[in-house]
Amino acid sequence: MRRHGLAMALAGLMAASIAPAAAAPPQTSAPHAILVEAETGSVLYEKQADDLVAPASLAKLMTVSVVFDQIELGNIKLDDTYLISENAWRKGGAMSHGSTMYAVLNSKVRVEDLLKGILIQSANDGCIALAEGVAGNEASFVRMMNDRARELGLTKSTFTNVDGLPDPKMRVTPRELAMIARHIVNTYPEFYKWFGEREFTWNKIRQQNRNPILGTVEGADGLKTGFTNEAGYNLVGSATRNGLRLILVITGLKNAKDRGDEAKKLIDYGFREFEARPLFAENQTIAEAKVYGGAQGKVPVTAGAQIKLMVPRNVSERISAKMVYSGPVRAPIREGQEIGKLQVMRGEAKVLEVPVQATEAVEVGSVTQRAFDAAAELVVNVFRSAAKRL
Repeated sequence: MRRHGLAMALAGLMAASIAPAAAAPPQTSAPHAILVEAETGSVLYEKQADDLVAPASLAKLMTVSVVFDQIELGNIKLDDTYLISENAWRKGGAMSHGSTMYAVLNSKVRVEDLLKGILIQSANDGCIALAEGVAGNEASFVRMMNDRARELGLTKSTFTNVDGLPDPKMRVTPRELAMIARHIVNTYPEFYKWFGEREFTWNKIRQQNRNPILGTVEGADGLKTGFTNEAGYNLVGSATRNGLRLILVITGLKNAKDRGDEAKKLIDYGFREFEARPLFAENQTIAEAKVYGGAQGKVPVTAGAQIKLMVPRNVSERISAKMVYSGPVRAPIREGQEIGKLQVMRGEAKVLEVPVQATEAVEVGSVTQRAFDAAAELVVNVFRSAAKRL
């Protein structure tokens, strides 16, 4: 099976020769950054977004994502209570001198309160207590985190603990942190609202939310900060204006002020300079994929939902798209089967990738049809092998 790329021009968004130039993206002191639109994942800005970095407390986004999933599956409930073990108390409580919700040793705390402690106060003790309550121990929960990461399409990031404390083996990419944030925002709106709460009190100790963009950036309502000496000052932030939500990841800042300033600058830039434009309508046929051994030689594909792209305001620019898949696709093919990915490019940069699926079923073809496809594929393979030897 070989890789196919079917290119298509998007005429409505192609550059005009007299079109004004897009505003130059802002300079940022953040070593790593990515700004995306939350619904589609359209990339508005990126800087070294695929580098592996230490996440610090941003790793807790994966921790709570696993817990949210377990709640949705019905395996745990918000009213369930988990023990604050000596391990959770020593490693994540007050004596650890890290972020904590000050849960009392051997007390039992509701899942909802542990989650709020994590989302609002970045509680390490809350993370460990949830991990032990859900999976029996932290190591088993970490395996759940990595399994969940792969299910969500994260291919580079690796998690080794639940709280983000320094570990040379734990690394993530800003792009994949944005993927986790998008998943949380789009999948768990009933839990996402807690990220924006300004304070939380536990054990009679009131603590403020540490997210610097809450109250300083218009529409900001999440997500999470992180800091260690190794990681620097990190942030996964989100804001919404006029029905549009943006997600920003920045890592490696030198101090808390720079983190807040750079976040505001990039988020404001995104809302000011970009707008959403439609590329394909809902259920519109995007392309046709070749079929191997089927009753028909091609199958039409669609993305299902409407596809939108964030583009600079009042600026026409060259936008192209291609469908990438391993093919020909072997029959039988069921309706709705994922066929490949639609990749959208702004110039040379890939700014959007969405899965596409077959719009109809394709049954296995006759013996004659299958023999013909096999012969055609054999000829292609022979020529490809000969070309490699040249």
